[in-house]
Amino acid sequence: MNELIYPRERTLGGITLILGVLVWITLIVGSLGAALIGLLVGFIFYLFAQSALIAHIKGNGIELTEKQFPDIYEQFAFCCDRLKIYDRPKAYILNGNGGFNAFATKFLGTHFVVLMSDVVDAMSTHPDGVKFYIGHELGHIKRKHIRGSLLRWPVLWLPLIGAAYSRARESTCDRHGLACCESSTGAGRALAALSTGSERWKNLDIKEYLRQNKYTSSFWMSLHELISGYPWITKRVARVVDPTAEEPKRNGFSYLFALFMPYAGRMGSGFGLLIVIYIVGIIAAIAIPQFQTYRIKSHTTSAIYESESIRESLANYYMETQNIPTLEQVGAPDSLSDGSTISLSPESMIMTIKLKEGELFLIPSLDDQGRILWQCKEGEGIKPNQLPDFCK
Repeated sequence: MNELIYPRERTLGGITLILGVLVWITLIVGSLGAALIGLLVGFIFYLFAQSALIAHIKGNGIELTEKQFPDIYEQFAFCCDRLKIYDRPKAYILNGNGGFNAFATKFLGTHFVVLMSDVVDAMSTHPDGVKFYIGHELGHIKRKHIRGSLLRWPVLWLPLIGAAYSRARESTCDRHGLACCESSTGAGRALAALSTGSERWKNLDIKEYLRQNKYTSSFWMSLHELISGYPWITKRVARVVDPTAEEPKRNGFSYLFALFMPYAGRMGSGFGLLIVIYIVGIIAAIAIPQFQTYRIKSHTTSAIYESESIRESLANYYMETQNIPTLEQVGAPDSLSDGSTISLSPESMIMTIKLKEGELFLIPSLDDQGRILWQCKEGEGIKPNQLPDFCK
């Protein structure tokens, strides 16, 4: 079955999977697990939306069985066996309302293949037509495209990579559709019906149609394919008719422009930009507080180390006189090099350092051997995690 997998799908699938897992780990660890809550909320919304789709299919569609449209069910069963899918998905026909399409989906462990009525009607006189569309959708199930999207989701919007992986998957599924057909020309004609419509595909000159492939090398066609999740239909038909044929190369400059245009599936590149802004916003929401914490922690650490000599002088004075001195009595300054002010409690000798971020307390105490030890504690404006680790 390896010949059914478009070569680039394995490579791009591996890259997007590794990057996706790394991003998920970064988001979860960086947000201290908060990303898991967002993931759970997203899953609940997905579950609700998907349940609405499945309810629509079951309530408005017609399930294919051995008794219900047995001719189409026979083709469905043939494709399942040909592709070695023994746990058969549920198959439905749904009114396409003019839409020429088919799709596969999954809900709570059950796979569904849905054929739009327009496809079934258009391919009624084509011996392999419906089989091609069934095989294509079974390809998504066979290759686990539906299940594998979650781990890859954080990086599928990336320019070039996300769209290329999507196109590779479609080419793989076209090969699965071809495997269900008796001839490559028949498969190509069925696929070309996406361009010609429900009737004209019968009179389509395939060779003449494939000559249009030369246009795909232009800058604009190359660019728009690079940011799309689907190859041009002329390319798809060419790959189905002759998988070994050499393809026209894309315009080199198109890659440079596509590099700055994120992929957003069927939503378009404009929506992709919104996804980028959304993800950058999430990362910023995680990174900025972490950076702030690091910056303040660095400041409190510096203040504690810089005040060490002052605290040593205070401790020595107290051990000698058993009296709490003032800063002036020990010759200590009332500020640090960064402008932070120092004050001393005459009753407890607690040192207060007022940083621009907030207050830091250095509290003295006697140990069992009569030595003075200093404990650092946060005051107003400072959080516990913004103190040095030795304060804890």
